[in-house]
Amino acid sequence: MIEDLDPPSFQFGRGRGERDPEEPLQPEREPDFPDEEPLEPEITVRRGGEEESEPRFRGFRRLIPEMSETTARVVVAIPWAIFAIVIVSVGGLVFTLALIALGILGVREFFRMAEPEQPFFLPAYAVVAGMVLAAHYGSAFQILLVFAAIFPLAFAFAAARRSHEAITVSIAMTILGVAWMGVGFSHAVLLRDLPLHGGALLIDVLVATFIGDTAAYAAGRLFGSRKITPRISPNKTLEGAIGGFIGSTMGFWFAGLYQDWLPGIDALLMGMCIGVIAPVGDLFASLIKRDLGVKDTGRLFGPHGGLIDRLDAVLFTVVVGYYLSVAFVY
Repeated sequence: MIEDLDPPSFQFGRGRGERDPEEPLQPEREPDFPDEEPLEPEITVRRGGEEESEPRFRGFRRLIPEMSETTARVVVAIPWAIFAIVIVSVGGLVFTLALIALGILGVREFFRMAEPEQPFFLPAYAVVAGMVLAAHYGSAFQILLVFAAIFPLAFAFAAARRSHEAITVSIAMTILGVAWMGVGFSHAVLLRDLPLHGGALLIDVLVATFIGDTAAYAAGRLFGSRKITPRISPNKTLEGAIGGFIGSTMGFWFAGLYQDWLPGIDALLMGMCIGVIAPVGDLFASLIKRDLGVKDTGRLFGPHGGLIDRLDAVLFTVVVGYYLSVAFVY
């Protein structure tokens, strides 16, 4: 048996009625089971040197052989939660530099998924870092100015490339990655840098987002039956969406109970907005992943997937959270 050394490839099995061009024609015959429905195309993913039965998270299993999937998720989540609390509490330049690192990691994850389209890594890294710095030292206008720099930079790198085949797609993917990561992480800095209550408001947004995500998962598992986005994310149900909306609303409102500067009605309205926009960020990432043919964006969070898998909703909610905070609190 010859070992497959080629890079990962998606192989689509032929459905009924399709034929290998090199296979000789065979006379048609009636199926053995006339009432049997035609088989769906089978999708298989292979990597050279990997066995299908190999565990996904070998490192965790070596450390704790009896650890369940749920326990592995908790073990991974705890240090990242501590990291988030620390950088939000410290704020300032430390928070800004941490988000620059996360923004670059996010761009790298997205570009690795879109590697066949050959996006431009270096200009994207530079512009995302510049957008986050502009948020700390400037305002939303300076963020826009830095973002505009991606166009001449992408053109310069595109013109220098040896082949210009499909160059438009390369530029488009580069701009999408910069906008997706740069806008989200830069607005997180804008929100944190708001005077007096910026850190608390950012925590409120994060709490509402993650509680909404957990509530949506629980409601979908317990009551979910009506699919709402089968072509984008088949597991999303109407019941889960309602549960997520209630979870986000109540999460933000409950956080506001301990903040006398945030009226209850304002907290409810902000939580409702977070509950609406959070699933949009989730579905946006799901649509991109489905089009690019990947399940997880990476392995940065172990069993939780990649950075984009965990922060897809946050990248949208921090933007809405910033402008709502300016409107209601300042």
